[in-house]
Amino acid sequence: MFLWVRGYVMAYAATAEGSLPSMTAAPGVLALQRALVWLVGASGAIVFIEPSPYEIATLAATLIFFATGLRMRLVFIPLLLTLFLLNVGYTISAIGVIDQVQGGIDRPSVATWIATSWYMAVTVMFFAMVISEDTEARLDMLRRGLVVGAMIAATSALAGYFNLVPGGHDLLTLYERARGTFKDPNVLGAFLILPALFALQSVVSDKFGKSFRNTIAFGIMSLAILLAFSRAAWGGLILTSIFMLVLMVLTSRSQAQRSRIIVMALVAVILAVALIAVLLSFDSIAEMFKQRASFDQSYDSGRFGRFGRYILGADMALDRPFGIGPLQFHTYFPEDTHNSYLNAFMSGGWLSGVCYPALVFVTALNGFRYIFVRAPWQRAYLAIFSAYLGTVGESFIIDTDHWRHFWMMLGLMWGMYVAAEHYKSAQPLNVPASAS
Repeated sequence: MFLWVRGYVMAYAATAEGSLPSMTAAPGVLALQRALVWLVGASGAIVFIEPSPYEIATLAATLIFFATGLRMRLVFIPLLLTLFLLNVGYTISAIGVIDQVQGGIDRPSVATWIATSWYMAVTVMFFAMVISEDTEARLDMLRRGLVVGAMIAATSALAGYFNLVPGGHDLLTLYERARGTFKDPNVLGAFLILPALFALQSVVSDKFGKSFRNTIAFGIMSLAILLAFSRAAWGGLILTSIFMLVLMVLTSRSQAQRSRIIVMALVAVILAVALIAVLLSFDSIAEMFKQRASFDQSYDSGRFGRFGRYILGADMALDRPFGIGPLQFHTYFPEDTHNSYLNAFMSGGWLSGVCYPALVFVTALNGFRYIFVRAPWQRAYLAIFSAYLGTVGESFIIDTDHWRHFWMMLGLMWGMYVAAEHYKSAQPLNVPASAS
């Protein structure tokens, strides 16, 4: 199944229907569409209420885009089919437990979980179709929106953590960890990684004024990630930043540009180490940091710890072709799966268990093909691809299957694949469309 999906996707991506029609919408319509993309990006940071502004903005944008021109292309059929089968598996497995109401903030009803999964699939298709056209402008607006949203979430998290807002500590923190406008500090940290990468790109490559502003933004986002005390987010920010910067060096057009990226990256590392040293001088932060940085957590070790559950759950998945149903894992074990790939098998049986990793890893592997495409949006592509890969890795140790920004990035990747193929096909034969 994995090889079939990968081959099917690559075959379609290679053709990308020749060339995409140019944008012919009126200037006012284009401006509206781009503004909606910005709004969706900015609203993605406020998700501690349901329905969140993100759901409302995405629904409104979907309706308006379809009304003003949004085309479904043949290249997206494999994506649509895989998403459909993934959610069919979830729905079938949920039949026997659909009436269960889990209750609590972190445990919605099974029916709500299924509805959310179908909704996430719709957002993937939305982002893929939207970004496949007017790519440069829409990606730029999305980037701007994400950075604005990230600054709202990060500053809220810091205000709550440092008691800068009366009554805000309880609302904006959880277990003495910054969470800002999110329900979970782990999700706050994960969400901030992509906007932080966008800011870091500006720090190492833009002119002084813009670079300085983004240095401040990057510092605020990084501080919020640190005070979220999410080990996955800490590692994710470091590894994705290194990976993205390496790609930027490899794709730079001049030696001077490469040298600047390397020098500015080293300066950023020095400043980050200095900031961490200052923060660790505060006893409360140092104690929480020491506690969270430890790899000897009680919920990680033992037969029913995080990693023990992986083995027991995998063994159970082999004997249950229809799974056990969404949100049922905790009824067999002390905690949830904390592994999105295992959760796909448990929540949707073998059908979802095959489709989910096939979709995620084919998208990731296909992404390497477009790193060196000299498209106008190449810089944004490198940031999104790096953040996407980081979440793919994080999915091995945490449940990311309902993270809105993860599905957004997956849809963006597919939209950029199509746009990149169109861009390459539009280049003159004597001018390379890509370079190393």
